[in-house]
Amino acid sequence: MLPLMALMAMGSSKYDQRAADWRNGAIVYQVFVDRFAPSKDFAAKRALYPPPGLLKNWSDLPKPSAYDPKIGTYPHVMEFWGGDLASLRSRLDYVKNLGIDVLYLQPIFKSPSNHKYDTEDYFQIDPQYGTQADLDGLIRGVHRSKMKLVLDGVFNHIGETSKIFQTAKAGGPHRDWFTFGKKFPNGYRGWAGVKSLPGLKIENPAVRDYLWNAKGSVVKKYLKQGIDGWRLDVGFELGPRYLSELTHSAHAAKPGSLVIGEILGYPSDWQPSVDAVFNFFALTMAEHMLKGELSGGTLGQVYEEMVADAGVDHLLKSWLSTDNHDTDRFASIVPDPVDRHLIRALQFTLPGSPCLFYGSELGEPGVGDPGTRVAMDWGLVNDTNPDLKSTRSLVKARKSLRALRVGDFKRLTSEKLLAFVRTTDKLADTVFVVVNPTKESVHKVLSPRVGRLMNWGSLRDVLNGGSFVSKQGVIVLTMPPRSVKILVPDMAKNGGYSPYDRINRDEGKG
Repeated sequence: MLPLMALMAMGSSKYDQRAADWRNGAIVYQVFVDRFAPSKDFAAKRALYPPPGLLKNWSDLPKPSAYDPKIGTYPHVMEFWGGDLASLRSRLDYVKNLGIDVLYLQPIFKSPSNHKYDTEDYFQIDPQYGTQADLDGLIRGVHRSKMKLVLDGVFNHIGETSKIFQTAKAGGPHRDWFTFGKKFPNGYRGWAGVKSLPGLKIENPAVRDYLWNAKGSVVKKYLKQGIDGWRLDVGFELGPRYLSELTHSAHAAKPGSLVIGEILGYPSDWQPSVDAVFNFFALTMAEHMLKGELSGGTLGQVYEEMVADAGVDHLLKSWLSTDNHDTDRFASIVPDPVDRHLIRALQFTLPGSPCLFYGSELGEPGVGDPGTRVAMDWGLVNDTNPDLKSTRSLVKARKSLRALRVGDFKRLTSEKLLAFVRTTDKLADTVFVVVNPTKESVHKVLSPRVGRLMNWGSLRDVLNGGSFVSKQGVIVLTMPPRSVKILVPDMAKNGGYSPYDRINRDEGKG
């Protein structure tokens, strides 16, 4: 693949330029390292989980617990399943074979809890997960598999046990890195008032130098060591100004790296402060559509507005998510596998980068914290699993259809159905997506909004098989209840002839 600047110099299309940027339309896989793959030697690791830490059996389910003042936290926060970077690396073939482009890891730096959002030392890999050598090995393995690696950056707050905070609390160095005062219940400002998560005063230039501006800062150090980007925990709390500064520093350290903020809401107004945001909005709206709370046609209009407001180039990098460690799992949010398939189809066909939370592709359930953070059930990996079959079919379609990765978006007019088209500069790339969210069969006449689609040209359904004919610029089809179709123009020659021969030639295809 040619570098982006080289493509621009050659006068390539904007779609070629989008495709040259790995951040556009990538398929992302989110992993909680402790729960993804069991360690090969649990006995050797037990010393890494001293009381109140507890190493659980892989088959155990995490359960909520009451706050224990003796240990100053919830016991379930100190329960571990023993996954590590080496065990994750041993399962990279599964991740790659699933069709993943980007592996995103939740925090891996030294921390006392299982979730590790209470960083103790940004410059040390948590021993429970391994060493810097283990991270280096994972980076090499990920890159050999033609994937990218994104780490979780927790820069809004730090852990209470960190040396930086402990010396500051005692009146020593770094006192001005935090906000102390009697108005705070714990004597200092903590994230959401949580005692174990003292907030960093990023208004202090020294804090920003430590985290992302200085040559040896956290952000720059790991980018230089080979990671490809950062996901920013509670990114919205950093604010646009400091996000812009962080993004600029990351790009200076590694041009083309990704900075994506955990920014939950309507996915507009944050660019160029970050490269991308979380887009839970689009698929949450789809869940409301399936509940009958809005029609397919109305949702199509909502998506059209979303693209206009956020811009397709920003959305292509943003992560389209159904669930993650802070939500119920997808199979628990949407219990019906048929409904999950419809929403998953939108995750893989709307402008964006679909992000899969480990195990969700298998239909693994989970409700509440810590129930959503279950250990990966590898027994669910089989060819009869309906969620895995659905995911694999959608990954295959996305990998083979350029417009789904980098194309523009246009809504097609409909009342009951959700219908849209993704387009590039090549007619052959065109993809029509039609969803019937109702429980009844719907017969529909659609305007394709693609002028080069020929009279009597057929459309193939790449998801289900079968074909449909476009007559005089009209698509007529019948959609079964709760169904989705992904349609593409049939460009095949019949007897050496195709009505698209000269269109293909003029588009540089032949």
